[in-house]
Amino acid sequence: MTDLDPVPKPIDTLPLRGAADAVALEDRAGTLSFAGLEAGVGGIAHWLSRQGLGGGERVATWLPKTRTACLMPLAVPRAGFVHVPINPVLKRAQVAHILADSGARVLVTQGARIAALEPGDVPVGCRIITEDEFGAGDMLPPSAADPDTLAAILYTSGSTGRPKGVMLSHANLWLGAISVAHYLHISSEDRVLGVLPFSFDYGQNQLFSTWAAGGRVIPLDYLTARDVVKAVERHGVTSLAGVPPLWVQLLEADWPAETAARLRRLTNSGGALTPRLVRGLRERFPETELYPMYGLTEAFRSTFLSPALVDAHPESIGRAIPFAEILVVRSDGSRAAPGEAGELVHAGPLVAQGYWQDAARSAQRFRPAPEFATSEGMAVWSGDKVVEDADGLLRFVGRDDEMIKSAGNRISPTEIEDVVLSGGEVAEAAAFGVADERLGQAIVVVARGDGSREQDLRDRLRRELPSFMQPMRYDWRAELPRNANGKLDRAALKAELLDGVLKL
Repeated sequence: MTDLDPVPKPIDTLPLRGAADAVALEDRAGTLSFAGLEAGVGGIAHWLSRQGLGGGERVATWLPKTRTACLMPLAVPRAGFVHVPINPVLKRAQVAHILADSGARVLVTQGARIAALEPGDVPVGCRIITEDEFGAGDMLPPSAADPDTLAAILYTSGSTGRPKGVMLSHANLWLGAISVAHYLHISSEDRVLGVLPFSFDYGQNQLFSTWAAGGRVIPLDYLTARDVVKAVERHGVTSLAGVPPLWVQLLEADWPAETAARLRRLTNSGGALTPRLVRGLRERFPETELYPMYGLTEAFRSTFLSPALVDAHPESIGRAIPFAEILVVRSDGSRAAPGEAGELVHAGPLVAQGYWQDAARSAQRFRPAPEFATSEGMAVWSGDKVVEDADGLLRFVGRDDEMIKSAGNRISPTEIEDVVLSGGEVAEAAAFGVADERLGQAIVVVARGDGSREQDLRDRLRRELPSFMQPMRYDWRAELPRNANGKLDRAALKAELLDGVLKL
C-alpha cells in the first residue's frame, strides 16, 4: 500500500517512484518503462524550455490519448509552465474560449484538429505546434518546484456561464495522487485502464495515482462498450474507473466470465451510483471491489465508500479520503447534526487555489473554513447538499444550483442557452437536466417559438457543441412563464419538469 506521506513534492517527480525497468505506460506504440517515462518527460520539458516562454506561462494540449498527451501533464510543470488540458471532444468555440481565457502561449495538438479551427480561434501570441514536433535531445532533470506553485488549470463548467479554470498546484496534484493510490490499494502489479479524458481531474489522476504506486496505465479512447471489454482482456486490466452512463453501457455488453474476473477494482465518480447500478455491477463482477466516490474539481476528490460497505449502503458516498476534511454545514455556518441536510464543505491541502483570473467567482466558492474545522486556510463550499448518518457516512441529497450532470459531465445551462439562442432559430430558451437512467440527466430545452426551425437548430448545434452537450428534446411554447419582475420563471418551468408535465 502507498504510504500516506503528507509532504508534497513536485508532481513531475512521479516517474521516480516506479522501478526503472517496470512498465509505466502501455499503448499503441508499445510499452514505456518508468525510466522511459522519465526520459520522455525530461525530453519534452527541455524542448518546451527552449521556446522562449516565461515562467508560469500556460501550455495547452488538445489531444486524444496519445503518448504525448500522457506525458504533458508532467513535462509542462517540469519546464516551469502551467498545463491546460482541453477535452478532445470539445468543438472549436469551446477550445477558443479556453485558449483565450487561460492566455495560453502554446497549443499542442494534431494537424486534423488545427484544420477544424477558424481564424480568430487561437489568440494572437499563441503558437500552435503538433505533437510530432518534439524532437529527441537533451533532458531537463526533475524540478525542485515549490509545491505551492501553480502546475495546472483544469476547466470545469459552472451553472452560470462558460467553463472556468480551476488552479491546481503541485501539492494539490501530488497529494491527490498519494491519497487515491493509498485508499484504492493500487500496487505495482496493477494495470489501470484509462478511459476518461485527461482534462477531467478524475481521468488525469488515474495517470498520477497509478504512477505513484509504480503501476501501469493503459490509455484508451473507446467508441463502444465492447472496446472496453476487449481492452480489459487484451491488456490484463485490473482496475477500471468510470461514470454512471459508462457502467450502464458496460452492463449491457457481453462479458466473458474470465474477462470479468480479471478486474480487481471498479471506481465510480462523476455522478451517484443508483441502487440498481450497484446491484448490476455486483452481479456482473462478484469478485471485484466497488468504490463509489464523490468529488469536485475545486478539491479533486472528497469522499469514498469502502467496498465492504457498498451492499449495506448503496446510496452512500462514504467518508473523507486521506488528506481531506469533510464538513456538513448549515446555512448559518454551524455544524449540521447527524441526519440533518447541510452543505458539503471540503477543507485541507487538496483544496485548489481558486479560479483562474476570476476573483469574484473564487470568493463565492473558496471561503475560509468554518470555525469548527480542524484544517486551517481556505475551504471549498460545494453547493451540494448531503446528510451524515450516525455512522459518519454521507449521502448526497441534491445541488443548490442549476448545474446539469449528464454522462459524467458538468454542464452549464447558461452555456447551452447561449449557443441555442445565437443562431436566431429560437426567440427565448431555458435548459434543464431531467432524470435519465442512461445519462444521469438528459438535457431538455424549453423554447419560445413554433418549432418550425428545430431541424436547423439541431444541425447547427451538432457543429457547435460536443455530443455530451446536445439537447435530447425541445419543448416548444408560444409563451414562457414570467415572475413578478418580468424575468423568465425558471422555477416554474423546473417544477413542471419535476412534476412530469414535460416528459421525454
